[in-house]
Amino acid sequence: MRNNGTKILILILIILILVAGGVMAYKITKSKENQTKEVSENQNEEILTAEIEEKKVQIFKGKDRPIAVMIDNHNLAWPQAGLNDAYLVYEAIVEGGETRLMALFKGANVDKIGPVRSARHYFLDYVMENDAIYAHFGWSPQAQSDISEFRINNINGITESESTFWRVRDKYSPHNAVTSTQALLKVAQAKGYKTTSEKESVLNYVTDDVKLENGQSATKVTIPHSTLQTVKYEYDEQNKVYKRYARKKAQIDWDTGNSITTKNIIITLCDNYTLNDGEDKGRQGLKNIGTFNGYYITNGKAIKIKCIKESRNLQTRYEDLEGNEINVNDGNTWINICPTDAKIEIEGPVSEINTNTTENNV
Repeated sequence: MRNNGTKILILILIILILVAGGVMAYKITKSKENQTKEVSENQNEEILTAEIEEKKVQIFKGKDRPIAVMIDNHNLAWPQAGLNDAYLVYEAIVEGGETRLMALFKGANVDKIGPVRSARHYFLDYVMENDAIYAHFGWSPQAQSDISEFRINNINGITESESTFWRVRDKYSPHNAVTSTQALLKVAQAKGYKTTSEKESVLNYVTDDVKLENGQSATKVTIPHSTLQTVKYEYDEQNKVYKRYARKKAQIDWDTGNSITTKNIIITLCDNYTLNDGEDKGRQGLKNIGTFNGYYITNGKAIKIKCIKESRNLQTRYEDLEGNEINVNDGNTWINICPTDAKIEIEGPVSEINTNTTENNV
């Protein structure tokens, strides 16, 4: 009887061991399956996140606050540095028929920007609509007054150290002051300026390719800002960008020698006028509040648009002739602001018929 009882007990123990082993094996297998599933899900999530990020607009991403830098555009200042790193560049008339550029940088690390020149008050309108920190080297009396009135976060090279703005030897003063984004950010932080921004872009960038199927051909674009300054853009079909020329000279980067190019061109037709400020220096004003004719040009095509700015600090709206906000290709943009009587020339390939126009009435 004892032998039978012992055998039964051993049998029960064996069964219990087998059951426990089975349970343990099941748990281990299940754990491995869960781990494999978790790894797979994580990988899929990473792939999905990467795909989503890839589909987002790249030219205007992140929360970095834009920095707007006033760029000298006198021919003695050529070539300039940093323009190809700007996501947005404004060009408008100043005294003497010259134009000046305002380049905006967002989340970019640019070692050399310039030559930097003095502020003009109407450029502040575009500083405000982009919620940008404004960097300049000096100012006109009107710009100084408006910077104070509108409480513009600005960095004036005249009052900063040589570690923020410095003069180089391969150009002559006043066309040789340069800066960098890192230097400007350091000063901005020291001044207590916010360096992030929630403000949306002025332009409605999209990731899908904007082809302007119903637009006119635009492989060459001529924009006369004045009798002195005429800008031309020629379409590089291979790279799908426009190369920039001014006064019949190709515009290149100061250090690299690369062509200055842009994905998008916007033309706004509004008049400038000479200020009666008692100094007789020919300083200009700009009649840029209201609705103005213009063009949007990209990928070798152009359409007529309306450029609507309701006040100095409100964002400009760019609409097609049906009143819809235009979609803008995900790439850098030059906004050329020129007089209403400017003879804009938009030309297509010679093989196409009726592609040339000098009409700017929208």
